[in-house]
Amino acid sequence: MEFETWWLLGIPVFFGLGWIAARVDINQLISESRSLPRGYFKGLNFLLNEQPDKAIDAFIEIVKLDPETAELHFALGNLFRRRGETERAIRVHQNLLARPDLEQEHRLHAQYELGQDYLKAGLLDRAEESFNLLVNTPYGAQAGRALLEIYQREKEWERAIEAAQVLQETGAGARPKEIAQFYCELAQDALVDGHPDMAMTLLKKALDNDRNSVRATMLLGDVHLVQNDPEAAIVAWRRVEQQSVLHVALVAQRLMDAYRAVGRPHEGVNLLRSYLNEASSIDLLEVVFKAVLELDGVESTNQLVSDELRRTPTLLGLDKLLEARLMIAPPEMHSELSVVKNLVHGYTQKLARYQCSHCGFKARLFYWQCPGCSRWETYPPRRTEELNVMN
Repeated sequence: MEFETWWLLGIPVFFGLGWIAARVDINQLISESRSLPRGYFKGLNFLLNEQPDKAIDAFIEIVKLDPETAELHFALGNLFRRRGETERAIRVHQNLLARPDLEQEHRLHAQYELGQDYLKAGLLDRAEESFNLLVNTPYGAQAGRALLEIYQREKEWERAIEAAQVLQETGAGARPKEIAQFYCELAQDALVDGHPDMAMTLLKKALDNDRNSVRATMLLGDVHLVQNDPEAAIVAWRRVEQQSVLHVALVAQRLMDAYRAVGRPHEGVNLLRSYLNEASSIDLLEVVFKAVLELDGVESTNQLVSDELRRTPTLLGLDKLLEARLMIAPPEMHSELSVVKNLVHGYTQKLARYQCSHCGFKARLFYWQCPGCSRWETYPPRRTEELNVMN
């Protein structure tokens, strides 16, 4: 009972101590806030109201009055960079680095921000130099990612591979897809330069990093074809189905040409028709359409397109159907069908685009790296209208 009494008596004491501590914290906060320049709050208010120009003016005045405030320099430099005034951002961060009394933490931060300024300005050599100074510092991971971006912009694929591998080894994120793509870039260059053996070695390294790399498999088939081995090319390209059936459309024409080269075109078109049944695609339909027309005639082509349009109704498919109908239309219907075909075809050209799943950038051609956001493998191998129908 005595213990419980003392415990109850202690409650007001603890409450009083907590109240005193809270008052001290509040008084300290009030004291510190009063010591801040009024311009700081003005600048903050402009930022909250999305008025960066006025915020910059307010922060410039503070920096003039108190040039020792590093954090305000960082805020000002970042605002300049976001507004595209990279020269002014560079000067702000260079001035910070020129201060001999700057704390090491702030010095590293300023070095990183300066590298970002150079990167935004397109001064890649200076940006690389700045980030290299940060490799073995707490900013190592951020610097490594920036260096990887620089090497990709400069198409220095070997250095990009090294940078990506360093990031993986230091625990900054696995990058097997990117590394495989870098090897594919090197392999493609080797193939263009007439070195198929070197390309083959590079593609094996690509597949070692990403066994599901469709691009590496496609290029492997290209290498076999250059080496006059269409049978091996067919074997390679058929592996794409196991990796991603949707990407089969990208190798359909290659496959059909290779089957013609080995004297088995009907086997090729039957294979492509099976792919079409498994994964509908307007690009794949285009290849099958031409092959069926060549091998089996107009009636079979009409039936093919009619079946496909019923299964996947799209304007792109309708365009192909009208093309097939024109081939068998009587003379008196030909003119009218041609008008309809031209109208539909003109409209479908706007829909026949690939679209990046990350930034939405649209393109007529399929890209492994998006021209808009520079991300890898963000283009689905389907046209935008097909994606909308599927959704």
